[in-house]
Amino acid sequence: MKFEESGIYHIYNRGNNRQRIFFNNGNYEYFLKKCHHFLKPVCRIFAWCLMPNHFHFLIDVDDKSLVPVKSGGISMPAITNGFRLLQSSYAKGVNKQQNRTGNLFQQKTKAKLVSGQDDYTRTAFLYIHQNPVKAKLIKLPGEWEYSSWREYFQGYNSGLCDTTKFLQLPCIIERPVTKDMEDQIKDEDEDLLF
Repeated sequence: MKFEESGIYHIYNRGNNRQRIFFNNGNYEYFLKKCHHFLKPVCRIFAWCLMPNHFHFLIDVDDKSLVPVKSGGISMPAITNGFRLLQSSYAKGVNKQQNRTGNLFQQKTKAKLVSGQDDYTRTAFLYIHQNPVKAKLIKLPGEWEYSSWREYFQGYNSGLCDTTKFLQLPCIIERPVTKDMEDQIKDEDEDLLF
């Protein structure tokens, strides 16, 4: 993952060969526990959604996230290392549980800057939470158990998201997000998130 500057990023990856990465409810919980351990110390998380074969995060990359760390003689930003450790430790546990070997995730986790002059932070937030609806897994975003939707609109506090900071962003104050979120994302806007 490349992080050339601080800002808000859409981070995503999927299962190798588009295969499942979550096989049962316990896997989702295990992944979230790993997020607390590996991501929270190096970034502010604004939104997340775990799908059966992929994940999405909306994170705030700041100076703390960009501090170089060494791993195996290679230097990388702390946030890159956090996602590397998250995925490798999760894959190790799930591979053991599922009696499987090999890569669970695609090799390259993607990161797209969505803040800045052309700010797509709100669009990314909507996209991430509408992902299970678009995949026809549910009818309404609040029905999906494994997203930060509940943290914003249903009073659930996992401690993973900084909802207060997100809701104070100028682009969100200007156009607030609500639980009705009838805003549909246009295909051309969606393309800007990847």
